[in-house]
Amino acid sequence: MRTKVALVTGASSGIGESAARHLKEAGFTVYAAARRVERMAGLQDAGVHTIALDVTDDRSAQAAIAQILAEQGHIDVLVNNAGYGSYGALEDVPLTEAQAQLDVNVLGLARMAQLVLPPMRAQRSGTIINIASMGGNFTTPLGAWYHASKYAVEALSDAMRMELAPFGIDVVVIEPGSIRTEWGGIAAAKVLETSGRGAYRKQAEQVAAVLGRTSVPGARMTSSPKVVARAITAAATSRGPRARYRIGFGAKPLVLAHRILPARVFDRLIQRGMGIGG
Repeated sequence: MRTKVALVTGASSGIGESAARHLKEAGFTVYAAARRVERMAGLQDAGVHTIALDVTDDRSAQAAIAQILAEQGHIDVLVNNAGYGSYGALEDVPLTEAQAQLDVNVLGLARMAQLVLPPMRAQRSGTIINIASMGGNFTTPLGAWYHASKYAVEALSDAMRMELAPFGIDVVVIEPGSIRTEWGGIAAAKVLETSGRGAYRKQAEQVAAVLGRTSVPGARMTSSPKVVARAITAAATSRGPRARYRIGFGAKPLVLAHRILPARVFDRLIQRGMGIGG
């Protein structure tokens, strides 16, 4: 049996880095991709191939896929993990920043899927794993564009799953909860930069405080990236993966609460959780 090949985007830290390591340990030939290759030296030392990739750039994406196919002849798993959180009040966020958020989190994901699908269809097998979020099911204050991008990932994945089933290709959505990575610190800085002055200043400070805590080592009410990496590996190695894996702190109870509570009751629950009155 040939060794399966996996490509993980956004692999320089957090969930992506952990997923690359777990897939390698599971026996995959793994390509870890990110804009900054120098941040993946540890993965390279662990036997993971590292390549430069900007998911928003056609030439960069095409070159990465061409390299993998030239070296391995096939791609079996794509983990669409590249992404970031653009936070700020809708009134404050420039539409150029909104476009950048969608370019990375949605169009970048779609670009990578389009590139791996021809070889996957030819071999009549493959798995595309899209990293969404519990925030693709509900929203939090000052996160309109981030949540819009994750809602879009959910919709794209549902359509892809039905379209690709006749070709033997599985499409899986991973919905992480609160995960302990640098993501929260970056999002916290973004919300202060965007809405830290003016009408939304108080909300921005409260939201930044909550987001920033998820980046602290050993932070309470968070899960390790390893729990998400294990779910990714389970989906990649399964003959019949689930359509969705909801994993990590808060993911299952919060999505359930959103489904069963009246909208304004859920709003108050989220506002209190973010330290916002209302």
